[in-house]
Amino acid sequence: MRLVLTADTHVPKRARDLPGPLWAAIEAADVVVHAGDWVDEALLDAMTARSRRLIGVYGNNDGPPLRARLPEVARVELDGLRMAVVHETGQRTGREKRCAARFPDVDLLVFGHSHIPWDTEAPGGLRLLNPGSPTDRRSQPHATYLTAELNAGTLAKVHLHRLPRP
Repeated sequence: MRLVLTADTHVPKRARDLPGPLWAAIEAADVVVHAGDWVDEALLDAMTARSRRLIGVYGNNDGPPLRARLPEVARVELDGLRMAVVHETGQRTGREKRCAARFPDVDLLVFGHSHIPWDTEAPGGLRLLNPGSPTDRRSQPHATYLTAELNAGTLAKVHLHRLPRP
């Protein structure tokens, strides 16, 4: 199963649209995960139309229309992998321990908010992934998103994609 992970797209405030390589990845994926800060419902509608399956949550920059359509936390099982998606996890310091306590029943936590790619493992085995942002790199050298492969509950080939600067 092919996964695409993204967050903090901020369309149309930070960019008019998603970068072409991310749209291509979305259309090729079996599951697309968006960890919040969409900003506008039009992007949610477009991603829903162009993906096979979309799992998303709202972020701190998402207003009432998006909050009415998306949960704060999404939980799903994909091919035996127990996954949760949330926008904010708090400060960097202590993140793994804090998230392991908050999500003791999941194998993978996908989060956003910082615009900083993140790939760590908490005590007990919880994997934490943040895809960064494909449209607003802030202090990062590149805008980013993640892809991964999932097979029989095992997450493999997690790849950080760096997008060219416009």
